[in-house]
Amino acid sequence: MDPYPGCPPHQDHALGTAPGGAVRHPRWWERRGVRATALATLLAVSGVVIAALVREQTGTQGFLVGLGLAVVPVPLLTAAFRWLDRVRPGPWRNMVFAFAWGACAAALIAIVANSFATRWIETATADPTGADTLGATVIAPIVEESAKAAAVLLVFLFRRRDFDSVVDGIVIAGITATGFAFTENILYLGNAFGTDQLAGTGPGLSSVTAATFFVRVVMSPFAHPLFTVLTGIGFGIAAVTARDRGRIRRFLLPLAGLLAAMGMHAFWNGSSSLGEYGFFAVYAAFMVPVFGLITWLAVYVRQRELRTVREELPAYVAAGWVTVPEPFALGSLKARRLAREFAAHYGGRQAAESVAAYEAYATSLALLRRRGRRGRAGADFVVRERELLEALWERRAIARPALAYGARAAAPVPVWRPPVYAVPPMPTGGPAYNPYQY
Repeated sequence: MDPYPGCPPHQDHALGTAPGGAVRHPRWWERRGVRATALATLLAVSGVVIAALVREQTGTQGFLVGLGLAVVPVPLLTAAFRWLDRVRPGPWRNMVFAFAWGACAAALIAIVANSFATRWIETATADPTGADTLGATVIAPIVEESAKAAAVLLVFLFRRRDFDSVVDGIVIAGITATGFAFTENILYLGNAFGTDQLAGTGPGLSSVTAATFFVRVVMSPFAHPLFTVLTGIGFGIAAVTARDRGRIRRFLLPLAGLLAAMGMHAFWNGSSSLGEYGFFAVYAAFMVPVFGLITWLAVYVRQRELRTVREELPAYVAAGWVTVPEPFALGSLKARRLAREFAAHYGGRQAAESVAAYEAYATSLALLRRRGRRGRAGADFVVRERELLEALWERRAIARPALAYGARAAAPVPVWRPPVYAVPPMPTGGPAYNPYQY
C-alpha cells in the first residue's frame, strides 16, 4: 500500500537521470564512499602533520600538558551547541567532520600560512615587532576565519538537507571553531609550559601556564566560536531566505558574515596593544555583550522554529499523517523530552531514538512547509515532503503514544480561581450591612 497516494514513486537521487529517461550511474569520483574516504584521509593526514608541528614547537612534555589542559572546555562548548540544536539535531557525522576540520585542516592551514606571511613581512620590512603585530591583527584573522569558513561551506554545499536554518549555521560554525581553538590552545599552553621550564618556574598560580590557561580557557573559551558563528549566521540566513533572491544574495550573505568574523577577530587580537587594561576593557565592553546578543539570537531562532512546528503541522492532522496532540507536543521542548523518556522507559533506548528521529523529521517537515508557503522551497519540495512523511509513518507506532503522553504531561495545568460574586448595594437606613453575616 502506498502511504502517499497520488505522488510519483520514490527514486534514488544519487543515480540521476540521463537524457531520454535512462538512469545515469555516478562516476567513481562522484560516489559517496569515494568522497568520504578521500575527506577522511585528508583530515587524518592533516591531523598527523599538525600534531607533529605543534609537538616540534612545544616539545613532547609541553605537547602533553597542553593537550590535557586544552581539552577542558571542549565538552562544555560541544554540549552547549548540541543543546542549542536539540529542536532538530543535525547528524553526528556533520559534527565530527566540523570538529575534525577545525582541529586538523583549518589549524594546519593557519599555522603554515600565518608563519609564512609573518616571515615574509618581517623580511620585507626588517621590523620583527611590526611584522608580529600585522600578522596578529590582519593576517591571522583573514587566514583563520577563511580556513574555518571552509567547513561551513562544505556542509552547506554537500549536506544541504541538513543545513536549512540559522541554527544549523551557528552550530556547524561553532563546532568547527571549537576544534580550531582546541588545537591552538595546545600550542599556546604547551609553549607557556616550556617558558616556565626555561625560567625554572614551578607549577602554581603565578606561572605563565596558569595565566595562559586563565585567559584562553577560563575567560574566553567562546572567542573563536563567537567569531566563526558570524560566518555561520551568514550561511544560515542564505539557506533560509536566498532561494528566491538569486545567486548573488546567496553569495553576499555568507561573505558578509565572513567579513564580520574577520573584523571581530582582528579587533580582539588588537586589544592586546591597547595598553595594560585594553584586553579587559575590550572583553567587558565588547566581547561579553556580543556573546550575549548572539546567544539571545540563537535561542530566539530556536523558539521560532518551535512556533513554526505548532503552526504548520496542523495541516497534516486532517490528512491523518499526524495526530491532534502532536503539533503541541512537537512544538514544546518539555513535551519532546517527556516523550523520549516515556519511550525509553517502556521500549528501551531504541524506542527513544525512534521518537527522537520522529521529532527531528517532523521539525524538518514543518520548516519545509513554511518555506513552501513562502515560495522559498526548492524544486524537490514534493519529493522531500514525501520522504519526510514516509519517515514519520514508519515510526508512528512508537512515536504517537509517546508524544500523546508528552502532550498530556506538558499541558498547562488549569488554575482554579474562586468565583467572584457581586456584593449587593448597601441598604439605606438601619444597621450596617455585612454580606458575610448569617
